[in-house]
Amino acid sequence: MNNPTYHNVHNKFKLNGYHLTKEDLIRVAYSFIKEGDYFEKPLGVFILDWFDDRSYLEINTSGSTGTPKIIQVEKQAMVNSALATGDFFGLEPGKKILHCLPTNYVAGKMMFVRAFILGLEMEFVAPSSNPLEGIDETFDFCGMVPLQAKNSLKDLHKIKKLIIGGVKVHKSLEQELVKLPIEIYETYGMTETITHIAAKKIGEEAFTVLPNVTVSVDERHCLVIDAKNISEEKIVTNDIVKIISDTQFVWVGRYDNVINSGGIKLIPEQIEEKLSTLIPRRYFVFGESDATLGEKLVLYIEGEPIKIDESVFDVLDKYERPKEVKFIPSFKQTATGKIIRSESLDSIKA
Repeated sequence: MNNPTYHNVHNKFKLNGYHLTKEDLIRVAYSFIKEGDYFEKPLGVFILDWFDDRSYLEINTSGSTGTPKIIQVEKQAMVNSALATGDFFGLEPGKKILHCLPTNYVAGKMMFVRAFILGLEMEFVAPSSNPLEGIDETFDFCGMVPLQAKNSLKDLHKIKKLIIGGVKVHKSLEQELVKLPIEIYETYGMTETITHIAAKKIGEEAFTVLPNVTVSVDERHCLVIDAKNISEEKIVTNDIVKIISDTQFVWVGRYDNVINSGGIKLIPEQIEEKLSTLIPRRYFVFGESDATLGEKLVLYIEGEPIKIDESVFDVLDKYERPKEVKFIPSFKQTATGKIIRSESLDSIKA
């Protein structure tokens, strides 16, 4: 059987309890734009864009790794991504899913594409920080950002299979999630890969790629993604990884964050992981110019200054210990809650 195209709407698709055809969806879109709630308007715009004459959409990137920009994404590539997710997570027609992500960004758009391409029954709710509050139903599948999962811990039993993306799952949250009797996955992806191209069960180390995706590394040890159904070109990332096989990898850190301190290359994310349960607030480490070392490692903590006991750094290797601890009143972040390091630093220089 041929894969569905972006012109199709599956006959099992439901939105908030109603079977909707393509024509119905276009009518709903106009209604959302004209008189919908704040979170429904972007979905209305997306539906009309999806069913226009163009073969592509223009989508905003998050800006976590540089200046936010608009990229063109082929609609058929989004369909192919939805099919791969369906295969990987067993999303069959008639399964119930909860959509609680903003549709301004690709993750929220893709939840919708999965629903009408795979024939899922979708409950579409406002993208709040605690989306399961007051909901009595159970769902087969849902996507959240870590903040939503953290605030929903007591209600996550209502979801059989949960994917978490947008930001890396913090160690303390992971320790809570592994106790729950449901399937929870952390995903890896970006706007350019049309959301996730890999996932790993919470508590596991290695990501496994979705169908029709293979991975390798370049000379920097950065991940190279080969996903022909999504992108004709290989996607070269700035994510340093350890390759297990052409379908599995372990994420290590960002190449553009690497600190060269006295000839020793330090990966901030590895240091941050070691400190993950020891610093009581959000934090990150960064390389600051230094006359002797070239770059010195500085720990930046969000909020008013507090006393940090030196003993917390005993978990670090000799070269990983911060040379200085500084405080930033409020970190800059993306819409998904990912800290933007450079902008956060700029905020205290201004």
